[in-house]
Amino acid sequence: MTTEEIVRKMAAQGLRITDQRKTLAGLFAESPGYRTPKDVYEYMGRIYSGLSFDTVYRNLRVMEELGVLEQVMFEEGVRFKLHCREHDHHHHLICLQCSKTYPIKHCPMDATDVPDNFQVVKHKFEVFGYCKDCRQDEAEQRSV
Repeated sequence: MTTEEIVRKMAAQGLRITDQRKTLAGLFAESPGYRTPKDVYEYMGRIYSGLSFDTVYRNLRVMEELGVLEQVMFEEGVRFKLHCREHDHHHHLICLQCSKTYPIKHCPMDATDVPDNFQVVKHKFEVFGYCKDCRQDEAEQRSV
């Protein structure tokens, strides 16, 4: 997704488009992978002095709610990335080294035994590991 596509999507959802939001859109459009709120705050703070962490985090959450960004919980904390191009409901396999992300087409909720007295309204499912390239790099480094 380009910066312009992200801005159009935000505007179509009624979000006011500020220079800060355009910069935030550009950051995610131009850099694949996951970013922590702290990383985003430090990047934005170099451009906009006086910007608060709360403002940055609030914008990340708004962009996630609009479907522009995806939020994933890593062991170290939450990270955001540009929403992938998959349009159907899906989940992810995520490489812990390079952040390469692969869609999981089958939803594990289909096989989950949910009690009758519980109503599921939202769920997330991510699998973390190492992609073929990162496993190969690690194996080559061990053999040196």
